[in-house]
Amino acid sequence: MNNAPAMADKPRIIFATNNEHKVTEIQSAIGDKINIVSLKAAGIDIDIPEPHETIEANATEKSTTIHKLTNGNVFSEDTGIEVAAIGGEPGVHSAYYAGEERSAEKNNAKVLQKLGDNPNRKARFRTIISLIWNGREHLFEGVTEGHILMAPAGSQGFGYDPIFVPNGETRSFGQMTLQEKNRYSHRRIAADKLVAFLQTQIA
Repeated sequence: MNNAPAMADKPRIIFATNNEHKVTEIQSAIGDKINIVSLKAAGIDIDIPEPHETIEANATEKSTTIHKLTNGNVFSEDTGIEVAAIGGEPGVHSAYYAGEERSAEKNNAKVLQKLGDNPNRKARFRTIISLIWNGREHLFEGVTEGHILMAPAGSQGFGYDPIFVPNGETRSFGQMTLQEKNRYSHRRIAADKLVAFLQTQIA
């Protein structure tokens, strides 16, 4: 009962995504400072297009679409993995790299096939969060540098996590708990910037 006023006082922000893995990661990164509401929890059932050629533009597309529907505070994120030896691919096309079915296994296999035995395994994850707060957009970036393994390792996380090892680690994201991943996570870095901004707005 004592928690009710505290919950009511928290800023409520819709997270413009249908990806429950991302909701879990962002909520874990943000903690209990902000009441994150997924599209599903907000009763919004749409598939937001990602038609643009940059991560920034796709993040803006998603937040703007939901802001127009709700006229409320909303944020979105778009993430890509950029592999140096294959020209920065998959980049903005990370989700559908191997086809429209959005298969993580096939996406990982395509990256590994294109890299082959190339000794340059350098890669980075890049996240952009687009926040629309009181009608104005703010962008926050998170980058995690690392390298690509020769084969997938681990079953935690999602997406490219089983083939990506962040700098300073020997394990892939797929071999880490969410708490361990948060020490390096591109989403955590961007989410921390989001929280720092919001704290200046709601103090």
